[in-house]
Amino acid sequence: MTHVVAVVVAAGRGRRFGADKIFHPLRGEPLVYWSLKTFHEVDEVLEVIPVVRDDSRERLLRLAEERDLWKIKRIVSGGQERKDSVFNALKSMGEVHALVLIHDGARPLVSAELIRRVIDASDEEVQGVIPVLPVRDTIKEVENGFVKRTIPRDSLVSVQTPQGFWTPFLYRAYRDHHSGNFTDDASVVERAGGRVKVIMGEESNIKITTREDILIAEALLERASSTA
Repeated sequence: MTHVVAVVVAAGRGRRFGADKIFHPLRGEPLVYWSLKTFHEVDEVLEVIPVVRDDSRERLLRLAEERDLWKIKRIVSGGQERKDSVFNALKSMGEVHALVLIHDGARPLVSAELIRRVIDASDEEVQGVIPVLPVRDTIKEVENGFVKRTIPRDSLVSVQTPQGFWTPFLYRAYRDHHSGNFTDDASVVERAGGRVKVIMGEESNIKITTREDILIAEALLERASSTA
C-alpha cells in the first residue's frame, strides 16, 4: 500500500483578503477546516500535516482536537514564503518514501474524488500529478500598457491543488533549487527535470483570495448540500 501524506499549506498572511483567512468562518467552520476534514476522510491518506504560522499553531491544534482530526499528528511552522513552508513540511517527514499531496489551505472545497484521482494517477513513471482546467478566456501578453501579442490558449491550462509527488524526488528538487522563484510545487519538479502528469481538475475547487470568494464558496457548499 502506498504511504500517502497530505500537506495542507496555510501559512499565508492573507493580504488581499485583509485578514487571516484560514480561520475565517465558512458555513460555521474555520475555512481551513473544510480541506483538513476532506483529506482526513479519505482512507488512502494516512497522515495530514498542516503548515501554519507560529501564531496559529495553538488554535489549529485545538481545532484538530475538538473535531477529532486524529490524522493530524504534527503541525509544521510555515516559512517566509510558500516554498519555505512546503520544504519545512518535507524536512519534518524525514526519510519516509511517500506520495505527498500538497494542497492550498485556501481551497476549502476540494473533493475526496479529486484527491483519489490524483492518488490513482500517481505512478513510479512520473514525478508529479497536478489537476488542471482548460483556460477559457483569451490571454494576451501586454507591455507598457499595450497588447504585445495574443497567446493561443489551446495548450494553456490553469493549475489547482492538491498536487501529488513522490517525496524522494520532491525533497531533492526543493533542496537543490530552493533559491528559485516558483508559483507552485510542480514548477520546482519541472526545474529539477521531473515529469509532471496532468489530470482534469474541478470547477468548484476554487481558491479563496478575496472576501467575495467566500460568498461563492458558501453558494457552492449550499448547492452541494441540497443535492446530496
